[in-house]
Amino acid sequence: MSQSLTSFADLLRTTERSAVHLELRDSYSVENETESFDAWRNGRRLEPADRASWWRPWLDLVQEVTRKGVTMRRARIVSEPVSEYIRYEHSGTFTNIAAGEEIRWLPRREASGLALPGNDFWLFDGQVVQFNVFDGDGQWVHTDQTQDPAVVRLCSTAFEAVWEQAVPHEKYTV
Repeated sequence: MSQSLTSFADLLRTTERSAVHLELRDSYSVENETESFDAWRNGRRLEPADRASWWRPWLDLVQEVTRKGVTMRRARIVSEPVSEYIRYEHSGTFTNIAAGEEIRWLPRREASGLALPGNDFWLFDGQVVQFNVFDGDGQWVHTDQTQDPAVVRLCSTAFEAVWEQAVPHEKYTV
């Protein structure tokens, strides 16, 4: 595997058909979310009518890409009962959907029969995989990209298997 060859935003912007994302962790310690996670813990919730307060520039990028016809799907495998972080993610997922993503949730107990890669990943146009590698505390460590056909096939097959079993966001309760 090689280190990132192309930036994530560039990969997403040059995607023509599909971008799929599989999340496997029950918590992330992402620095740019610390303030919003703490605010959520203290009772603040995103308001559907206040789009300016939503996660920018990410949602702007999602809208840009989906408006040109790219299908963006995200599946999250989660332990139940869900972690506090997953409750936080779930409460704000409506913003991703409003921007154009489709999102589903799969309880971890239902994923036992699936062959899954060891790290979260994005798959762009069924050709490039970008793995996001995190440490045990949920801190981002690095990104690897590959076009290896066997790895692409593993990730594509894994994502589709998860997607088929997963529950659409609007039907999944935490």
